[in-house]
Amino acid sequence: MNPQPAAVTAAAPRSLFSWRKNWASRFGTAPFLPMSRGEMDALGWDSCDIIVVTGDAYIDHPSFGMALIGRLLEAQGFRVGIISQPDWLSAAAFRALGRPNLFFGVTAGNMDSMVNRYTADRKPRSDDAYTPHGEANRRPDRALVVYAQRCREAFPGSNVVIGSIEASLRRIAHYDYWSDKVRRSVLPDSKADLLLYGNAERAVVELAHRLAAGERIGDIRDLRGSAFMAPSGWLPAAGWSEIDSTTVDTPGVLIRHADPYAMTATAADGAACAEGPGKGAAPAAPAGGQVVQFHRQGYARMPKLARAQTVIRLPSYEQVAADAVLYAHASRVFHLESNPGNARALVQAHGERDVWLNPPPIPLTTAEMDGVFAAPFQRRPHPAYGEAKIPAFEMIRFSVNIMRGCFGGCTFCSITEHEGRIIQSRSEQSILHEIEEIRDRTPGFTGIISDLGGPTANMYRLACKDRRIESACRRLSCVFPGICDNLDTDHTPLLQLYRRARALPGVKKVLISSGLRYDLAVRDPEYVRELVRHHVGGYLKIAPEHTEEGPLAHMMKPGMSSYEQFRQMFEKFSKEAGKEQYLIPYFIAAHPGTTDADMLNLALWLKRNNFRLAQVQTFLPTPMALATAMYHSRRNPLHKVGHASGSVETARGARQRRLHKAFLRYHDPDNWPLLREALRQMGRADLIGNGRKQLVPYAQPPGSGLRRVPPLAAPAAGRARGGRPAGRASAK
Repeated sequence: MNPQPAAVTAAAPRSLFSWRKNWASRFGTAPFLPMSRGEMDALGWDSCDIIVVTGDAYIDHPSFGMALIGRLLEAQGFRVGIISQPDWLSAAAFRALGRPNLFFGVTAGNMDSMVNRYTADRKPRSDDAYTPHGEANRRPDRALVVYAQRCREAFPGSNVVIGSIEASLRRIAHYDYWSDKVRRSVLPDSKADLLLYGNAERAVVELAHRLAAGERIGDIRDLRGSAFMAPSGWLPAAGWSEIDSTTVDTPGVLIRHADPYAMTATAADGAACAEGPGKGAAPAAPAGGQVVQFHRQGYARMPKLARAQTVIRLPSYEQVAADAVLYAHASRVFHLESNPGNARALVQAHGERDVWLNPPPIPLTTAEMDGVFAAPFQRRPHPAYGEAKIPAFEMIRFSVNIMRGCFGGCTFCSITEHEGRIIQSRSEQSILHEIEEIRDRTPGFTGIISDLGGPTANMYRLACKDRRIESACRRLSCVFPGICDNLDTDHTPLLQLYRRARALPGVKKVLISSGLRYDLAVRDPEYVRELVRHHVGGYLKIAPEHTEEGPLAHMMKPGMSSYEQFRQMFEKFSKEAGKEQYLIPYFIAAHPGTTDADMLNLALWLKRNNFRLAQVQTFLPTPMALATAMYHSRRNPLHKVGHASGSVETARGARQRRLHKAFLRYHDPDNWPLLREALRQMGRADLIGNGRKQLVPYAQPPGSGLRRVPPLAAPAAGRARGGRPAGRASAK
């Protein structure tokens, strides 16, 4: 592996559309990216430059990753083919379009394949929203690994690049809920040449052009947002330094680390929880660089290092698999190195080789976002599917994505691990043009835009007031424990967008269905008034997630005072508009940091407020999320982690998980036997009865709650390792 002299820096990147188009641009634009040799022949292609293999049905729409990346590469002059939901039991389906000239781009689809295929109780799902007719079992478990291996088998020696949310969430050693163990990075398991994480437009465009120019994929080691396997101790060039962060705190005087929540630029120079070295002699310096260790004794300080030429060594896969505390420590370091403005490279040993992660990609500018969404999408499924309904498409066919990213930092959410915390917004004109495209080209449009949003409804064009502070900041959230003073919370651009969108000819109503960040919304009463008067279709879903401070602190969510303030504004403005509208709150059961008493208090709050939840969400540990680290390690990576640090209350046993879920549906008679037993054990038998302030009645209706209920575990046993709680992966 040849060292690269170019350092990875946060300097302004090359514009996404500044590359000279590849020679194949002469073929023009394909009606649909081809899925068969017959379609290739009709286009005059003898081969594909890039073949995208995906676990989803091919829908030529910007909400689907294979179409977004495929059309972007087509705009760069490359011939892109699609292999959608191939039969993975042999390599035959992977030969359908021939050998790609440049690389296979492998994606599991818009969801992690394990989240897609299994419920939070580890039961197989009966349907798949990304498949024609919602048919289940059209993709394998751990699809990224299986597809990549089949590409290798189909065409040995071809370049294989993996991406999508499954790659993002599994790019280092990670706790895997479905196997209940720490698994290796997906890189060595897939044997891919390169992993591209996050929204990979910059990296995939540069990679394609460099490969087309004759570079070897094994020599391309300086792409931001990429990861690859390297020899143990490899450094890119002379002058690089490695910070050893393979152990946690030990007693004694240590270097004082920067506060990750500090808002000054000096926070960027902190060591970010990269505590002491391992026992014994200092490791040998890799060729061309140095290893920096933290001293266990005295007041020695780490030398000033150039961030662009520094890599932090995480505890190895073998270490984090054997020691849950080291897993939490690695999770903390990983998340503190997530700001593209100051993140350093990371490296993690897997046996005798290293997984090397370059810093995150630089977010797209508004002009670049507009260019990505301006591709000639057909906005419908490929004709090969005929009249088959694809549920995921039906859900979004009349919606518009206006931004990406989220600075909320909710610990249970996978958005920030994939899209990042910096908001990337499209221009108003680009969004309005897409609404007109829906109006003019989408069959069945009745004049109603079903959503104008993104990961969060009301973060459009919100950003730090000072780019220098933003590039130096190491906070994990801009809104927790309170809204940062440096955050611009002005909703005026979003208000203007709403007004112009609903004024378009042929548009009767524009609904907002994305999750709303109500602690931001209450800072702008005019926004709430506009939302309530014009953009709520009778019900507005919001997600306080819990009522108790303990769980909320572990989620990094605002307290209920913000919810109450928003509720009062919502009801006031609904009344002023003469509309009968309702808030629908979402809550999570069994989140790390939640006790049985917390769930009881939440149930009592629900009853006082006359909420009877039809559907409930319980915590699902998705790979690499901070809450997953809490779940697995029982430590809190929001703070410094050590073997002596306090434990996190975690509902792990199947019985306790069911109990937490039952508290959310206290009104369901099938849950009453379990709740009665729990209330007695908690010393709250006073809540059993028929009074208004009591939670469950004495009597059981005929035909309900008759299933045999196993004895409720004692509190200590309930915290023992066992079954897993169900849960929501990434809602706001």
